[in-house]
Amino acid sequence: MQGVRAPKSPRHLPKALSVEQAGRLLDLPAARSPSETRDRAMFELLYSSGLRLAELVALDAEDGRLDLKQGEVTVTGKGRKTRTVPVGERAREALRDWLKARAQLARPEERALFVGARGARIAPGAVQARLRTWAKRQGLGASVHPHMLRHSFASHVLQSSQDLRAVQEMLGHASISTTQVYTHLDFQALAKVYDAAHPRARRK
Repeated sequence: MQGVRAPKSPRHLPKALSVEQAGRLLDLPAARSPSETRDRAMFELLYSSGLRLAELVALDAEDGRLDLKQGEVTVTGKGRKTRTVPVGERAREALRDWLKARAQLARPEERALFVGARGARIAPGAVQARLRTWAKRQGLGASVHPHMLRHSFASHVLQSSQDLRAVQEMLGHASISTTQVYTHLDFQALAKVYDAAHPRARRK
């Protein structure tokens, strides 16, 4: 029995939204309150830059790490590794709107970029709850979570660019093997196209 190896456990693929689903989630109705303005900014930034939830809630408002003029944000991720990632124009617009409205929610001395109902740094659980609420409202069900926006960012950028190394850098993965899981997601999409289009792939 010494030479017998245990079977490898199957590697579960991360769940990602389709491009259409991501668009439906983020094409939110006009914000009617500061909290809705904040939600739009948080969700746009998660999807635009592939941030982890902990990286999002750790951001401060005026420490120079968020540079909307240059379109980039610097975060500290796992292993205390710092990386700078782009921020898209939709996210920049949403963040500008939030920065104008932030004082209506934030305590005067609060440094956090995103704050909760009591004016202090927003808790990860609150971000998750708000995203679930918005996803249900937009017809996507209750299973959408912040890390799914990170997975969607990686999958969609890789599909468009085919640049695995760049996606690795933006996600802050130490090993490219961690990033390669998104190539499997890409292949699944290709396989669906093949099954639908190839004359010998369809059942008669």
